[in-house]
Amino acid sequence: MKAYKETLSFLNTLNLKGIAGRLDEMIHDAEIRRLSYITFLNTLLSTEVSYRVKRRVERNMTGAHFPIIKRMSDFEFGRLKGIGKSEAVNLLDCAWIDNKENLLFFGPPGIGKTHLAIAFGVAAVEKGYTVCFEKIANLIKLLKTAEIQKKSEYRIRKIMKSSVVVIDEIGYTPIEKREANLFFNLVSEMYEKLSIIITSNKSFDSWAEMMGDSIMTTALLDRLLHHARIFNLDGESYRIKNQKKEV
Repeated sequence: MKAYKETLSFLNTLNLKGIAGRLDEMIHDAEIRRLSYITFLNTLLSTEVSYRVKRRVERNMTGAHFPIIKRMSDFEFGRLKGIGKSEAVNLLDCAWIDNKENLLFFGPPGIGKTHLAIAFGVAAVEKGYTVCFEKIANLIKLLKTAEIQKKSEYRIRKIMKSSVVVIDEIGYTPIEKREANLFFNLVSEMYEKLSIIITSNKSFDSWAEMMGDSIMTTALLDRLLHHARIFNLDGESYRIKNQKKEV
């Protein structure tokens, strides 16, 4: 018993929480199966690695600030034009992140652009990438207050260090010229350093009017489109469809 308590103390000192949490179970299993020392050691170490990977994914999922968890398996591809199920599933390997490619989703409200963006973001976190999700309105607020609020500055730094940034709902709220400049500068900083997922209800042709500066908008789109997969989506609004069912 003394040796057992000593072992737990060592594990806690070394911060090996994964092993400590399952030590009884693994010792019992090793005794029954008469495992060799090296096999038992590998079992201990693999348990710790699995624990740390799980904890890292949980932290990154929380840090992403997803408004809700959405997965590709829950998406209804049959009601949507512009992206097929096989195409979406192929993107779940996240090779586009390694290549610093962007995913841009355009289309009317209610068809699932945000669902797709979140689903790709969640898949990325589960594969070990860091992701930050922000609606454009809150992102603009963060950019405007980064110099005076530490919380905003910290979030912007976290965004810049992430593997993927999801920017949701571009076009739903007006953007002032100063705000557009801040957004352009952010995208310029992220260009070819990380992947960006964007959802927008505005076509490219409407972005200049939305941003209030055609030259800057051209430069912005040039950076977003350089390494991008573009999905022009169309279909019946999911929310309207559900309302019809209820009626």
